[in-house]
Amino acid sequence: MPVAVITPVEAHRRQQAGAVLVDVRAPHERALGAAAGTIACAAADIPGVLTDMGREIGLVCASGMRSLHAAEALFSLGYLRVFSVDGGTRRWRADGLPMTEPDTDPDFLDRYDRHLRLPEVGLDGQQRLATATVLVAGAGGLGSPAAYYLAAAGFGTLRIVDDDVVERSNLQRQILHTDARVGQPKVDSAREALSALNPSVHIDARRIRMTCDNVDELLAGVDVVIDGADNFPTRYLLNDACVHHGIPLVYGAVHRFDGQLAVFDAGRHRGVEACYRCLFPQPPPTEAAPNCAEAGVLGVLPGVIGLLQATEAIKLVLNIGQPLRSRLLHFDALGMRFRQTRIPPDPGCMVCAPHRRFAGYVDYQQFCGSGAS
Repeated sequence: MPVAVITPVEAHRRQQAGAVLVDVRAPHERALGAAAGTIACAAADIPGVLTDMGREIGLVCASGMRSLHAAEALFSLGYLRVFSVDGGTRRWRADGLPMTEPDTDPDFLDRYDRHLRLPEVGLDGQQRLATATVLVAGAGGLGSPAAYYLAAAGFGTLRIVDDDVVERSNLQRQILHTDARVGQPKVDSAREALSALNPSVHIDARRIRMTCDNVDELLAGVDVVIDGADNFPTRYLLNDACVHHGIPLVYGAVHRFDGQLAVFDAGRHRGVEACYRCLFPQPPPTEAAPNCAEAGVLGVLPGVIGLLQATEAIKLVLNIGQPLRSRLLHFDALGMRFRQTRIPPDPGCMVCAPHRRFAGYVDYQQFCGSGAS
């Protein structure tokens, strides 16, 4: 005798008559809403929870496939009064049957629906993103795509720091900005674009240049930093401040057709992970690292690196996957090749070595020869 597959309306009727209805979906799925009156139980655990094989048991999942397979497995074990709900929870909801809904804003559930379906994110993870703060240093080529996707992902606060204005030459790669906003401060242009994309994200726009005097205040309450700076003094300042405050730094850089990406988390993992100074103890001479205005850059290249920076920031906040800690990712756009280089922590690093105490910030303009990268 095959397992019965019945409509949600019939399943609800049987439930009211005494049948037990079991939701076999994963916890992150049930968190988005469940058929009222169901009990939550993984399919493999049902025999240990419902030991009365003579009781009528109905199984429901998202669409009806998993519940059917689980019901067939129970039937083979001797549960003869078992059925599966056709169309699952989706059809149950569509038929207007009673649901147990999460205590969450409907806009939140709708906007982040695809994240919520990922076990690695789910409702808990998405709520964690909603309370996180990311500092985006620079609203230019790297900061633009990174900020766009961080806002779309639902980070609670994006603190964007940039003292520049939008120029027409920016528009080839700095996708936060538009022709109509040429001449506006970049942070104001960024706020307008990101708020239009996701009004629930707080855009903390700071039109200032990051310095030794304000970096500590700018990092207050920050969970992760995106390095979208276009000059070496800011990069070294960011690194030293992130090590000092124990904040992970997602580094990115572009030059012509080549990009680099790394995560520096030495502040939280001294002696285990590297910092930016472990990779570059000394800044290169200005002539060895011309800026984009001098050397040019392929417009899509900052998009590739900026999106990868946003990916790493999400992973760090959610504590999922393997962040690019102490690994330098090289991207060759012309050859369409990626390669990685391991960055060992420098035991003698003047900033992140385990025995080093924070000696304070230095004159980074003088340290870097006052040259922009």
